[in-house]
Amino acid sequence: MAVREQLRRRWRAVRRALLSRRRPLAALLAAAAVVAALHQVRPPAPEVQLVLTAARDLPGGTTLTARDLRRVEFASGTAPAGLATHPLGRTLAAPVREGEPLTDVRLVGPPLAATYPGDVTMPVRLPDAGTAGLLRVGDTIDLVAADPQGGRATFVATGARVVALPETDDQDAAGALPGRLVVVAVPQGVTESLAQAAVTGFLTFTFSG
Repeated sequence: MAVREQLRRRWRAVRRALLSRRRPLAALLAAAAVVAALHQVRPPAPEVQLVLTAARDLPGGTTLTARDLRRVEFASGTAPAGLATHPLGRTLAAPVREGEPLTDVRLVGPPLAATYPGDVTMPVRLPDAGTAGLLRVGDTIDLVAADPQGGRATFVATGARVVALPETDDQDAAGALPGRLVVVAVPQGVTESLAQAAVTGFLTFTFSG
């Protein structure tokens, strides 16, 4: 009897303790249920892809190296179309801001040419580097060939658009040609005469509207 009475007393003590704490316990159980529910409905982490971006502001004409680029995580589906996959050694056709994803139309090449319907892109060398330094990507110019023997100057391409200005050549390097290389978009029909004029004449330009 003494043992049974002792057990009853202990049970009553436990019951009183539980009853006195029923509200805190109920709140704790409710919080645990909320946490469990939130954990179940939390969406999974989004998929990401690594995108090559500019490591700093880059001017047009930059020949890209590894230090010019940085890989950044983009949520899947948020990166722009036409991402450049192998840009090292390629030339920027226009300035790029730090953090900007690198796309194919930012590089000199066929995708850039496709943005100028009806035209082709070709490099020409202007012998006067100082004059060529006045050009900016996006300028519209008329290319003029002057006869070095004093003959008449002629227009060989009108309305040409400057699409890239590669970095200035090292004039002190062995075998370096004088002047400045400029990439222009011109109609297909003038490429032959323009290429010939660049070799046999003194090629310069005027700004056109």
